[in-house]
Amino acid sequence: MTVQELAVRWRAAVQERLPEAIELRHELHRSPSLGGSEGPTARTVTDWIGLGDGEVVAGTGRLLRLSAGAGDAIAVRAELDGLPVDEETGVPWASTNGAMHACGHDVHLAGLAAVTRAAPGLGLPRPLAAILQPREEGVDSGAKDIVEGGGLDGIEAVVAAHVQPRVETGVIAVTPGPVNASMDAFRVEVTGRGGHSGYPQTVDDSVLAISAVVVALQQVGARRVDPTTGVACMVTQVRAGSADNVVPSSAVCSGTVRTMGHRDRETAHRAIEEIAMSVAAGYGCRADVAIEIGEPVLDNDVGLAVRTGEILTELGHAVDPTFRSFGSDDFSWYCERVRGLMVFVGTGSERGGLHDASYLPDDAYVATVADALIAGYCAALTP
Repeated sequence: MTVQELAVRWRAAVQERLPEAIELRHELHRSPSLGGSEGPTARTVTDWIGLGDGEVVAGTGRLLRLSAGAGDAIAVRAELDGLPVDEETGVPWASTNGAMHACGHDVHLAGLAAVTRAAPGLGLPRPLAAILQPREEGVDSGAKDIVEGGGLDGIEAVVAAHVQPRVETGVIAVTPGPVNASMDAFRVEVTGRGGHSGYPQTVDDSVLAISAVVVALQQVGARRVDPTTGVACMVTQVRAGSADNVVPSSAVCSGTVRTMGHRDRETAHRAIEEIAMSVAAGYGCRADVAIEIGEPVLDNDVGLAVRTGEILTELGHAVDPTFRSFGSDDFSWYCERVRGLMVFVGTGSERGGLHDASYLPDDAYVATVADALIAGYCAALTP
């Protein structure tokens, strides 16, 4: 059986189970779990797949292994967690528990479940593993814990699909190389002499200094990194003071810095420190900089991306090999250890954006996500 024949047979098997998979999507969407509390969601998915409970990973995640063929496994991955968002979609199966699958994880889970449930009996040439990953949202990465805990032992490649409203409806983005940015958090605290606002000559104004630091940090993207690769350095919080007539002795700004290249990441970190310290010193203050390392660059395996795009094209999908995003995803931790591929299923922007209380991809995307995972598995059969 050729790779193309396997993809067509697997897709047909998924289609038979699609109505039930859509019902699963509605059930997951109705009762989302926040990061760290995904046990009920994992149980719902594993019960539906019907291949046993699997191995517990990263506390509340599951790893299912389907023995087939020979050699190391090829894994498909979907995320278990929802977001702390009050849903505003108005559908009968909307969440009412204060959490929401506002990033499409319910669609990803239903697609993965359908692919995994349809796999037995197909005669897969390589073992299949299904990763139900907790804690994708936030800094406490479930993917990193799975990698560091040995969850990828015996797995040679990992494939995932993510709905993406910034990609046109009906298009699947399969981009070789860097596709999502690294994401690190930074915090700058400026300290100086506080005092009375009526005697400015007696203080070292931390508020003025932190304001200058915020503006100067725009140099990180505009002047310190090659614009063809890019960096996004964004201050998202500024905190200072407790009274109108008191100049505080300290002020803080914090935010994130994202890059598409490993060297650019190091350059950006150095630039943040240099700029903050130098600017603060110019105002008679001191700056202390802390950088919390987050996800690395998500670097798609080139051969895997190209072959997956070809298979998806043969299945009748329009493929875009150019889409990149400065969003981040902890799937990047898998890509640092094994061959990895993240594809983006375009949903268009008419239903809102990711993490929006009104974002609701159509049920039809369950099948599209399944197609993407099937194509990725089949593409990974070639070393």
